[in-house]
Amino acid sequence: MKTNRDSLALLEEFRTYAHQILALANRGLPRFDFLREVAKIFLDNSTCDAVELRTEGHGRWFICEGVRHPEISFKIDVRSLNAEIHGDTVSDFDVFSNLAAKLQIELNDSEITDKGSFWVSDTSQKITISQRTESTDKSFDVDLGDLYKSLAFIPFTIDDENSGLIVLKCMESHSFNDYDIEFYEGIAAILGLAVADRRTQVALRERVKELTCLYGIARLIEDPNRPLDEIMQGIVELIPPGWMYPEITFGRITLNNSSYCTQLFQEGPQRLAAPVIVNGQLCGKVEVFYAEKKRELDEGPFLKEERHLIDAIAREVSHILEHKQANKEKDKLQEQLRHADRLATIGQLAAGVAHELNEPLGNILGFAQLAQKSQDTSLQLDDDLSKIVDATLQAREIIKKLIVFARQTPSQLAKVNLNEIFAKGLYFFEARCNKAGIELVKEFEDGLPEIKADQAQLNQVLVNLVVNAIQAMPQGGKLTVRTYVSEDSLNLIVEDTGIGMSEEVRRQIFVPFFTTKDIDEGTGLGLPVVHGIVTSHLGLIKVDSEVGKGTQFIIQFPLSNRNKG
Repeated sequence: MKTNRDSLALLEEFRTYAHQILALANRGLPRFDFLREVAKIFLDNSTCDAVELRTEGHGRWFICEGVRHPEISFKIDVRSLNAEIHGDTVSDFDVFSNLAAKLQIELNDSEITDKGSFWVSDTSQKITISQRTESTDKSFDVDLGDLYKSLAFIPFTIDDENSGLIVLKCMESHSFNDYDIEFYEGIAAILGLAVADRRTQVALRERVKELTCLYGIARLIEDPNRPLDEIMQGIVELIPPGWMYPEITFGRITLNNSSYCTQLFQEGPQRLAAPVIVNGQLCGKVEVFYAEKKRELDEGPFLKEERHLIDAIAREVSHILEHKQANKEKDKLQEQLRHADRLATIGQLAAGVAHELNEPLGNILGFAQLAQKSQDTSLQLDDDLSKIVDATLQAREIIKKLIVFARQTPSQLAKVNLNEIFAKGLYFFEARCNKAGIELVKEFEDGLPEIKADQAQLNQVLVNLVVNAIQAMPQGGKLTVRTYVSEDSLNLIVEDTGIGMSEEVRRQIFVPFFTTKDIDEGTGLGLPVVHGIVTSHLGLIKVDSEVGKGTQFIIQFPLSNRNKG
């Protein structure tokens, strides 16, 4: 090909190669587009029939072959560096090329330059090579095919870890000489710099995309009052610009039962995903789809930088959810503290009012009952006195509830059997349930162990819950009272098929004096008293309710109370 001709002509040709290759590197093309354009430069400026470029990266060879005949065309491929280890079929040409790129080859009857370059003048002749590494020293014959008679192998360095190889192919034998190899070694050095520069530019561009995306996320979350749905939708819209092909990129964030998607979302044939972990628990994922199939890169069609980005997005989503969860817990604790403070204040007030009212109410009741015994009263006066007595007795019951709520009366603990207490308590409601068209179902588990508790207070718990259930079923229904023992607790369930409660009402049912009933039907103290009694026995109370379907109260008394006196 080349001869010892005018050095200025060689310099000009070298300058042409170098200028075109370095210009390509500055364009920031995707890997295979870059290799295809470089292969075209070789075909345009040489008499080779084909050129093959191999670059190493991430444990794989990225290969682009440009062929001149019958018309210029290009073929791309990705192959593992360790294909033989993985059991893949590997051609002699691949083995030969891989060893040449790694400078691990000695070729019999052919000189290898200081830079590791060499050429084969006639591939139809027997070719024996020797592999020389720290762990291997062997010789074997290779078959490089018979389409191209002359092959030139020029390795180059990309960085400390990766190398590359230029393979020039000619159909005529003896097409290369020393001058050609020396010339293309210079071009190979330029190509190594260009590949490294292109990779640096791509990494920088992807880093800019990553920072832009993460900055956009930071802007979304800087407003503490921004709703979570709005934040998640904003994040998912930031995804496509961060990927190599934004026009065919679609993003989706899935969190438990919620999903946030980019506009016109569609799942594509290629997908990249990262899990969203909140406090050690998997609660969702971030996904990126390509609407059409793209070439294999670092991870499928995706760059390693894009893997870093989607992992970073998933981490940011996790942090946002953890922060929201922490704030929610904080608000809940603060509300519990405020609630406890209100309860303490109300309890002190209730105790004072109850004691102050007890004496005058006792006087009113006593004098009214005394007046009823007089023979000189008219019918109208008797009726009025009866109303006074009834009102006073009702007021006394309210005071009793206030005293219980304020816990001014000490608990009288003794060993009790829940089934016996509740069976006796329900006896007095059977007639009332029949009259109201309510089916009363008792499901008491046999053999319940005894616990230490205040019998009167437990009866008060049952009475208050059953009264509430009856009042919640004005059109009749079904009232179920069930007891059972679990591993660490005795349990009471009171369940009705009544009107149920909204979430807003359910949150306030244990607040003193809160009631949804008419003035003459409730004081708003029944459930707070139940809650106070249960907690004083170290128990738990749970409520499940749905509007139009009914309400279920679950009360758990710890079995540890069996040994407490």
